[in-house]
Amino acid sequence: MIGKNKISGVVCEFNPLHNGHAALLSRISEEFGSDIVCVMSGNFVQRGEAAVLDKWSRTRLALQNGAALVLELPLPWAVAGAEKFALGGISLLNALGCVDTLTFGSETGDTAPLMHCAEYLHSDVFNSDIRPEVAKGVSFAAARTEAVKKALGAETAELLTKPNCILGIEYCKAILSLNSNIVPQTVQRIAIGHDSDQVHGAFASASLIRSRSIEGEEISSYVPENTAVCIRALQNKKQYPTSLSYLDRAVLAAVSAMSPKDLRRVPDVSEGIENRILAAAETAETCTGLFDAVKTKRYSHARIRRIVLSAYLGITNDLPNLPPYLRILGMTSRGAEILHKAKPMLPIIARPADVKKLSPEARRVFALEARADNLYSLCTEHRRPANMDYTEKLIRI
Repeated sequence: MIGKNKISGVVCEFNPLHNGHAALLSRISEEFGSDIVCVMSGNFVQRGEAAVLDKWSRTRLALQNGAALVLELPLPWAVAGAEKFALGGISLLNALGCVDTLTFGSETGDTAPLMHCAEYLHSDVFNSDIRPEVAKGVSFAAARTEAVKKALGAETAELLTKPNCILGIEYCKAILSLNSNIVPQTVQRIAIGHDSDQVHGAFASASLIRSRSIEGEEISSYVPENTAVCIRALQNKKQYPTSLSYLDRAVLAAVSAMSPKDLRRVPDVSEGIENRILAAAETAETCTGLFDAVKTKRYSHARIRRIVLSAYLGITNDLPNLPPYLRILGMTSRGAEILHKAKPMLPIIARPADVKKLSPEARRVFALEARADNLYSLCTEHRRPANMDYTEKLIRI
């Protein structure tokens, strides 16, 4: 039984699950003595790309490496910027009604400065301080960093240059926004940067692992054995790696058929960027070419990817602000005990038939997920089965 064990949440992508992820899960379980609930992105991720492994494979790997329960972060939040991504993940952990802590890796390993920064960013003072910085024509991220530097000092502002600290700050902001009782705790990341091309013993970044595996290079030193076995099995079926490039022309065609008004309904579109996107779509040969043509100092490559992917997948601004359901992708026997202990504030989807019980608004979000997953099934050399959101049972190990 769970007894007095605490329950710790992890918001993740596991794209793919590597030794650094496995070490974090092990530490939460063994050092902190907590059972683990993961909120994991589905088949599309925050970089505005298709996940390199499908969500069912990644769920199984999460359970095999220490997670007790895996919930899906629905599509509109999974492919959003850091603020919305974090808010979606924390809102689901909060809605489960039994999560005590949030654990995440960061470059600092100290929660206090992250929460201090989050409190400022969550304040009305920050909203006032950032206006003159944005007026200088720099990106929001640069304006935010400058405002933090002036208000809290250079050392705190430096946190906003570190990808995992940025996400940690957004987690803390989300906890504040939701008035949640979840306590954030961070652990020092092993000395590998978020997108680093360096390796440190058995540890490498997810981006390096993805690129090496896509090129056919050996990655087994940097991932748990079950991840390596999963990748090899999918390679043998020509269902790995997954790439949006298989849909390049379809994406370009869909975007080209949109009007400026259509694009303005997509999250994160502002300041006339829709016109740049439509102009570039007229001549681009590939999606990468489109992203390169549209990128500006105020719009990063990742932000453009998210906008274009969201436009293609039908994500619009009139969706709910927070995920409207708790969808279970998989669980262990410990996960079943957690669910028994939970006091959920949202409807739970444990099987496809549960979708019928959702509100119209929640069904709309689920339908978006299912449509996107059908498109995802086309993103490998040999396509995967379609309609898995309506046929696949949750994974139990």
